Amino acid sequence: MATSGDGGERIIRRGPYPELTLTAVLVGYGLGILIALSIGYASLVLGFVIEGSEVAAILGFGILRGIMRRSSIVENNINQTIASSVNGASAGMMFTVPALFILGETQFNAVLMVFSCIAGGVLGIAFIIPLRKQMIDYERLAYPGGVAVATILKSPGAGVHKALLLLCGLTLSGTVYFFSQYMAQIKEISAFENWNLGALVGMPDYMNGIWFVSLMTVGVGFISGRGGFSFVIGGFVCYWILAPCLAGMNLLPSAEALGELEMSMPDYLRLNLFRPVGIGMLIGGALAGIVLALPLIVSAVRSMQSAAKMKTAASKDEMPIRLLYIGIAGATVLLFAVAVMSVENMGLLRGALMALLGTVWIWVAGVILSECIGRTNWSPLSGMTLIAVTILVVICSGLPASAATVAAVMVGAAACVAMAQATDLMLDLKTGYLVGASPRKQQMGQFLATWLGPVVIIALIFVLHKAYGLGGDRLPAPQGQALASTIDGILGGDVPLKKYIAGAGLGALLSASGIGGLGILVGLGFYLPFSIVLTYSIGMAIRMLMDRIKGPAFSEEVGIPVAAGLIVGEALVGVGFALYFIIAGAMSG
Repeated sequence: MATSGDGGERIIRRGPYPELTLTAVLVGYGLGILIALSIGYASLVLGFVIEGSEVAAILGFGILRGIMRRSSIVENNINQTIASSVNGASAGMMFTVPALFILGETQFNAVLMVFSCIAGGVLGIAFIIPLRKQMIDYERLAYPGGVAVATILKSPGAGVHKALLLLCGLTLSGTVYFFSQYMAQIKEISAFENWNLGALVGMPDYMNGIWFVSLMTVGVGFISGRGGFSFVIGGFVCYWILAPCLAGMNLLPSAEALGELEMSMPDYLRLNLFRPVGIGMLIGGALAGIVLALPLIVSAVRSMQSAAKMKTAASKDEMPIRLLYIGIAGATVLLFAVAVMSVENMGLLRGALMALLGTVWIWVAGVILSECIGRTNWSPLSGMTLIAVTILVVICSGLPASAATVAAVMVGAAACVAMAQATDLMLDLKTGYLVGASPRKQQMGQFLATWLGPVVIIALIFVLHKAYGLGGDRLPAPQGQALASTIDGILGGDVPLKKYIAGAGLGALLSASGIGGLGILVGLGFYLPFSIVLTYSIGMAIRMLMDRIKGPAFSEEVGIPVAAGLIVGEALVGVGFALYFIIAGAMSG
């Protein structure tokens, strides 16, 4: 029994608080779409994703408690579980599917891709559920992201206040970005999209003093805080240390040579030197991270052995194990059908092998990643995806290059979505553990939302590619570029192998330092346009100053909600402009 009320009125509530309600599901769907569009768009710019659970919890408070006057913490927890489950497809698909567009393989079956990712999501969730007790109840893994969301849920008044701050950031970011895009795209005044401050202060071209006008990038930098320092360092090393050294040794091309190539000095440096080295660093750093995670792999295997002895089927906390078996079997069959139908001449044996290895990899990788993020708050998702796609490409090696690429990415996307869903669910279950939620209902909520994310993200990918083109300066899609380059290398394409090897060695050494993801973060700084790194550094610097002057609590309570709003506002306007360009092009054509 519980009491609640406003204005002196006392309401007696008997029985449990509302939890898995139709309201929570529908609000979760709506917020999930909003967050998936925003974070998916941002990941194509920056090459990594941020956790959507905290944004969902803040917005959920604004809607459920602020507008609908509902007071159940566990209902809002289900709402954020569903919303973050929808968003789970943003990392899984944005790391993989853009590779097809970058490689020119745009004629794949989009419907099959959606079903493949849904099957992967179901597998990822079903495999990880039996480990909840071991990882959360017994081992008590930290899962800092889950703890942060629980903190929001436990402070109802602060939750509504944060929702208002987020809306303020959304309005500001959306307005600024609309104006900059209107001037840049409609009026063709590029200075409103990229500000060449370097030219105003007399900076040499090779130091690349162009700033990307983007409050979204500032917001991501703020949320990352000190964690993004390595990313920023990577970019500054390229243009403010290495480039001046190359210029001092007269190793840079002359203005005449650049004119013949029709390239600016910053573009030459990035495309011919820093980007290929950065791709190598992404691959080397990710693979080194997997090697360093071997102790966690051993721990994860022991967790699976312990979980198998706990008679999970008899536990009222979990979904019935029989249903999980049915889900695993059904999703594996669907993955087999997708593999066979993805390209012509796949063959039943090769399709079965792809589905079987994909399923096994989802099981192993999902457990490893959940253990990693639970202990370190860092997940080597990109590295596990690269390994999965590499295995799948080798299996498809007898097929034509185009067919092998499409089939490998289609099943690889399912594996990546599965891994993202597994880690997301464990974070949400940690939150539920802290706020007294029902694990079974959270698991049901995660399943209920798994289908929606792939539908939203595949539509977003096609819209953005048609409007801007994936892999270009506007939407560089770093993880997609790295995957595309890996596939090209495996299939014998013409790639700058020496630069990739040098970058892979450097990335592996950096990751071996023991700092989680260091090689990947520095590699992203090498890979991305320096204009993005500069703008990102503003947000990071503001966060570090605010932590020092006002304290970390102020940053958490005020800064992060505003920063999240900056991300959502700009992303939504960017998607809106993409739709406008497509409609305008269709009408003029």
